[in-house]
Amino acid sequence: MTTNTTAAYGTSGIDSATATATAAATTAIATAEAARTRLDFAKSAPKVFRAIVGFDAAAREGLDPALVELIQIRASHLNHCAYCLHMHTNDARKAGESEDRLHMVAVWREARHFFTEKEQAALALTEAVTLVADGGVPDDVYARAAAHFDERELAHVLALILTINTWNRVALATGKVAGTDERR
Repeated sequence: MTTNTTAAYGTSGIDSATATATAAATTAIATAEAARTRLDFAKSAPKVFRAIVGFDAAAREGLDPALVELIQIRASHLNHCAYCLHMHTNDARKAGESEDRLHMVAVWREARHFFTEKEQAALALTEAVTLVADGGVPDDVYARAAAHFDERELAHVLALILTINTWNRVALATGKVAGTDERR
């Protein structure tokens, strides 16, 4: 005999559990943010902060918003930046990105069928530029990206990779807390 989960537990139990978990996460984020002792970069260096914001906005110009988020998510994975990863996966969801693709970004080489050739070229370039100290940007990775993007687009993709790496480093150096998004 099968039991209907909703009938057995009632929807109010599920809603209550979800609400409790959400409240606990919100409290934990607030506690972590309150405990943060590092400087507020935007307040301490406003001119520099605005310059990075401007660089970021210019880098995005003309690029597909979904591609922008994939690049930012992959660089944030590589840099272990939970703050930016949380922010950009949320932005990607709001832009209509699927959960399946979001889960596969970190392992895109093993899940190529989730991504277009152009996206794969951008992700490979993101990895090479982000991990540049590990061997530079290989000619084949650059050539593959150049085959999918015109020169203007490629310059913007590179600029976007540079900006997300800058944002990751700012967030990590200043102890930003995942789950907070100061853009709101």
